Amino acid sequence: MTKVAFCFPGQGSLEAGMGKDIAEAVPTAMEVFRVGSEASGLDLAHLCFEAPLEELVDTEVQQPALVATSLAVLAALKARGIEPDVVVGHSVGEFAALASVSAMSNGEAIGLVRERGLAMAEAARKHPGSMAAILGLEDEVVENLCRKILGVWPANYNCPGQIVVSGEDGAVEELCAEAESLGARRAIKLRVSGAFHSPLVARAADRLRPAIDRIGFHDPLAPFMSTVTAKIEPCQRFGTLLVDQLTAPVRFTQSATELIRGGVSTFVEVGPGNVLSGLVKRIDRSVKAISVSNLAGLDKIEEALEIA
Repeated sequence: MTKVAFCFPGQGSLEAGMGKDIAEAVPTAMEVFRVGSEASGLDLAHLCFEAPLEELVDTEVQQPALVATSLAVLAALKARGIEPDVVVGHSVGEFAALASVSAMSNGEAIGLVRERGLAMAEAARKHPGSMAAILGLEDEVVENLCRKILGVWPANYNCPGQIVVSGEDGAVEELCAEAESLGARRAIKLRVSGAFHSPLVARAADRLRPAIDRIGFHDPLAPFMSTVTAKIEPCQRFGTLLVDQLTAPVRFTQSATELIRGGVSTFVEVGPGNVLSGLVKRIDRSVKAISVSNLAGLDKIEEALEIA
């Protein structure tokens, strides 16, 4: 029996007009934006459907907008009877993943990521830093550089040959130069406002913890694969993991590999963009990866899953 994993994208996957056609066609999808707007204090329908990208870029706006769009797409998938066997999320996508399996409500998830975005933005202002993607080196080589250079850490294990580092500006610059001298294909500074997934944003974890502690998590309707630990985790651990993931690296490569080992042969990216679908194909070319961000994607997945 082949399994289907729903995967939920993280920051950077935003698109202008995201979720609009699905929300207009599926009432339960539009309801996600209404509930999310109430929980976050933002007009998410305006931001996602009409606002230019410049209005969405800031961390504290982008995170609730992304999670609301992912959960709206999920509502449209569920309206067609399409359900996951397991779920996984990349960074802030973990909040959408947990809401998707009813471990918390949509409103709770979107309210939390609004607070998470504000906490991360504040931490980044107090402890400035940057991030860079290192392409074409083995993970171990980049990890060794992080051990050697003070103030920089592995942040995202995206796929073999693509690891993101995070830290103090000077340390990230130094690591990029070292990586290129060791044969990295490219070292690209990312357009982010801080050194996320590193100890530099520990203040954000401290600010977010009380909000997460107020959530009463439920047993998930389908297993949740944590990208903090690359393991299926139980309900009792969800709160701790959502705090830990702010400063811990995102182990997407390891998590996807574990899911494939466990029988997942189809990954459905639920939400804007197709970043995770591309990463999954680089992790294992034999699996099917489909992105669903609009009505056309919804129709395609029905065909793909019938064939599967």
